[in-house]
Amino acid sequence: MKAPCISLCLLGAGLFLCSVHARGLRRCLISMNLHRVEESFRGIKTAIQAKDTFQNVTILSPSETLHGIKPLDVCCVTKNLLAFYVDRVFKDHQELNPQIMRKISSLANSFLYMQKTLQQCQNLCHCRQEATNATRIIHDNYDQLEVRSAAVKSLGELDVFLAWIDKHHRGTSAASR
Repeated sequence: MKAPCISLCLLGAGLFLCSVHARGLRRCLISMNLHRVEESFRGIKTAIQAKDTFQNVTILSPSETLHGIKPLDVCCVTKNLLAFYVDRVFKDHQELNPQIMRKISSLANSFLYMQKTLQQCQNLCHCRQEATNATRIIHDNYDQLEVRSAAVKSLGELDVFLAWIDKHHRGTSAASR
C-alpha cells in the first residue's frame, strides 16, 4: 500500500516541477512588440535586398535549419541567433544611407533588448547538441560569403527570423501587440 502512495507522490512532485519549469521558461520568452520590429524591417527590406548579389544563396534556410527546431531548443536557438545578429550581422553591415542606418540601429537595439530578456533566464535556457548544430549551420552559411555580402544577406532574411520568433514566442509577443 505504501509503494503506490509513494509512486503517486513522486509523480505529483515531478508534474509540479515540470509545470514550475514551464512557467519559468514562459516568463523568459520575448515580451516585446514584435509587430513594431517587423514594421521597422519592412521599411528597409526592399533597399537591403536590392543590395543582395547572391539571390540563390540563403543563410537562414527556414526549411532546413529553423523549421526542425524542437520546442526544447527554441530558447537556445533564439538566444544564439540574437547574439549572431547583434555580434556579427549588425556590426558587419556598412550602410551609407542615414535613414536606413537609423532603422538598422533601431532593429539592433530591439535585438539587444530581446537578448537581455533571455539572459535573465540563463539557467532555464539549456543548449542541446541539436540547437548548437542548427546555430553552427547558420554561422557556416554566413562564413561562406564575404563579410559585407553575408551581412546584407542576413539582414535581407531578417523577416525569416522575426517570423520564427513570432511563431515560437507567440504567447508573450502577441500579448504586447
